[in-house]
This record gives sequence, structure tokens and C-alpha cells, in this order.
Amino acid sequence: KAGQAVLARGGDGLSAVESAIRVLEDDPEFNAGRGAVFTAEGKNELDASIMEGAELRAGAVAGVTTVKNPITLARAVMEKSKHVLLVGAGAERFGKEVGVEIVDPSYFKTERRWKEIEEIWRQEKEPLKKGSLDRRTHHQWGTVGAVAVDASGHLFAGTSTGGMTNKRPGRVGDSPIIGAGTYADDASCAVSSTGHGEYFIRYAVAHDIAARVKYKKLSVARAAEEVIQGPMRKAGGEGGVIVLSPKGDLAFSYNSEGLYRGYALKDGTVRVFLYED
Repeated sequence: KAGQAVLARGGDGLSAVESAIRVLEDDPEFNAGRGAVFTAEGKNELDASIMEGAELRAGAVAGVTTVKNPITLARAVMEKSKHVLLVGAGAERFGKEVGVEIVDPSYFKTERRWKEIEEIWRQEKEPLKKGSLDRRTHHQWGTVGAVAVDASGHLFAGTSTGGMTNKRPGRVGDSPIIGAGTYADDASCAVSSTGHGEYFIRYAVAHDIAARVKYKKLSVARAAEEVIQGPMRKAGGEGGVIVLSPKGDLAFSYNSEGLYRGYALKDGTVRVFLYED
């Protein structure tokens, strides 16, 4: 609804994507912004990216710890710098220079996420019994993203995340990597991804979907299914994507138990889905 409201009042698709993602970053139920998961050192390290399909401009940040809304900083990198990706302290200094909201790192901490990491630390101290599964591999999804098409058929995509629970400090997943977690090209489609980032990077998932639309002339639904249910599933990469064409054709594909997703149309229709196809 936040993104829809931007477009309804004549705003651009980039602002619609940013607005939708900011709502999710501010909601502690999701693994992005406030409510992000903790690293192995008990810190929150945040990643985000945004892209527009007309000129393939993009901006991204990784490993930030004090930026309230990483998606807004990613947009600033795209619009106010000559770079695409800034990381860590350098990204935060840039954020201060351009005036994005800076918060104390404690802002991102929630009791639910803290209990998760404490339980993992407790389990890591216990020796594994012979023949038991390794309980120390933990994946916590919850990455947020949005895709949009404006009245002119221009596409936009953005993604934001706190990464994986108990990740090594400095680990960067697919969310800030253009072509892996995020991609937008008016000649094909807009894509935002969630899942096991290492696989999405290795298989350049977002770009692969766009390339199949552009060169093989597949529908967005067929292209997404081919990638997510094909090489990704075969390799063991779990996750999903939301995909949108310039004509407004929308597709979801996931090989996980579910994918929390929704859409809003120009006529005011809003629908959300959790586990159902």
C-alpha cells in the first residue's frame, strides 16, 4: 500500500520501491533494518540495493550498522555518487554526508532475534552426538524487496536484508549484489530475491531470469520457474523471487516452504500470500 500510494499521487517507481521497503525495514518482524538477525559476534550488519531499468542505474550498500534505512542510502549511492556499491564505515560516512538518518546500533536489536543468536551460541558449545545432524547450520530468511512498474513502463527493483543468522562478520550475501539479488531492465523485467545468498550470487539469479526474458523471449513466470526450480534447486539453493515485466505481468517463484509476498494494482487491488501458490 505504501508503494501504491506513491504511484497513485504521481510519484516515480523508484520512490514507490523505496517507500515499500522502508515500511518493511521499520517493521521488526522482518530480517531487514530493525529486527535484522545477528552476526556471530552479536552485531547487526545490513545490506541493500536498488536499481532502475531505463538506464540500468543502481546503488547498493553492505555491512552498515548505523543506517536506519539502508534502502534509502542505496538510493543515495545511485543518485549522489559516481559509485554503485559502498560498504561498511565508508558507506556510513557517505550516509552522514548526504543526510540519511543515522541511529545507534542498538536500534536494530529485538528480543526475538537476540534469543535466536543466544540459542545458537548455546548449541555451538554442546558437542554433537555421533550420527546426529549438525544443528549449527542456521538459515534465517526474511529479506525484504519490492518491484514496480510506472505508467511509462519503466521498471524498478530493490532489496534489503540483515543477512543470515550467525554469519561471519563481514559476510555479504546477494541482496546488495546487482544481478544476484536485485536487477531491473526495461528490456526484460525487474527482480528481487530472497534466500541463501551464496547460491544467488553464484548463479547470478536475478540477471539470469532477466536474460531469459530478454533473449529467449520467455514470460517472466517461465523464466523465474526455469531458474528457481532448475539450476537453483538442483544445486541446493533455497529461496525465491518476485518478478515484474514492463507490461505489468507479475510472477513469483520459490523452492522453499513458502514466500511471503503481495501485490498492489493501479485500481486499488491489494493481495497478499504466504504459503499458498
